[in-house]
Amino acid sequence: MKAWILLACLPFVASAHKLQFDQPLPPVSVSDRGELVLEQEEIKPRTWGVSELRGKVRVIQHIAGRGSAKELNAPLIEAIKSADLPRDRYQTVTIINVDDAAFGTASFVRSSAEGSKQEFPWSTIVLDEQGRVAQQWQLQPKNSAIIVLDQEGLVRFAKEGSLTPQEIEQVLTLVRQTLEQ
Repeated sequence: MKAWILLACLPFVASAHKLQFDQPLPPVSVSDRGELVLEQEEIKPRTWGVSELRGKVRVIQHIAGRGSAKELNAPLIEAIKSADLPRDRYQTVTIINVDDAAFGTASFVRSSAEGSKQEFPWSTIVLDEQGRVAQQWQLQPKNSAIIVLDQEGLVRFAKEGSLTPQEIEQVLTLVRQTLEQ
């Protein structure tokens, strides 16, 4: 009964995405640009895949390569920055769907992502040039999705679109509780 109540409270039902509670993310890898890695002040791309997401509690922000999509969940990202979560057990992952950038803006999207990597080198930033993650996870275009994974890489929360203030608090509480396990 308690599990049913918990599931009923989580925002999974309204979305068309392919993400399932208490299951790993659908497998996908990004080799076209991929993860931005900072090596001696220089940004280098490397292949990134879902298989790398075990071992830490993670909040994944998947966003279309548009300023409007980035702003949808900016309040959550600011709250995470303020929460001072332990970097040895927590990580934010930002996956940017460059294929869903406004016409003519892809180079600006890439440049902005590289600047963010310089500013937050402990975060994972992935440039998905072909939109493979959005396709595999069946995410809506021109949007933002927030996903919380536990240390085993299992989905604990997933929602497309803007989070309400209550959902932001729910995500932060869930991350803190999962870190304590």
